[in-house]
Amino acid sequence: MNTAELLADAFGRIKENVHGAVEGLTAEETARVVEPGANTVAWLVWHLTRVQDDHVADVAGDEQTWTADGWEKRFGLPFAAGATGYGHSPQDVAKVRVDDPALLTDYYDAVHERTLGYLRGLSESDLDRIVDERWDPPVTLGVRLVSVLDDDIQHAGQAAFLRGLLLRRR
Repeated sequence: MNTAELLADAFGRIKENVHGAVEGLTAEETARVVEPGANTVAWLVWHLTRVQDDHVADVAGDEQTWTADGWEKRFGLPFAAGATGYGHSPQDVAKVRVDDPALLTDYYDAVHERTLGYLRGLSESDLDRIVDERWDPPVTLGVRLVSVLDDDIQHAGQAAFLRGLLLRRR
């Protein structure tokens, strides 16, 4: 197994976790705040997908799936096109609502496929390419991809936890 295959496997696990967290929930459940100030399943899945879309598109030099494929319009959220959820207030979190929870998984699937396409083209030496010089030390492509994985894994786990709480309250 090479590094690109390893990364693809890790991103595949996120896809499984995203689907597991969302499927079977109602639109109301995905938007339910279980405690004041808490994130919702809808916001967590939207956010983790936006982060992956934003960061992978950036390193690939592509337009984000969000805007390129019309997801921004399908979601109809009251945020700027570049918003990924960083810095969102509880009021912003509450604005991430969908009529059909499949919209969340469909958007994730579209981003996932573009991510896999990008990963297939990587060589081992590509992972050492500097992609962000704003940090000390500068961030390599490998570190950026692991950062996206880490963020997505955490948020997918949080969404799965919330799913469990929501199902217990049915």
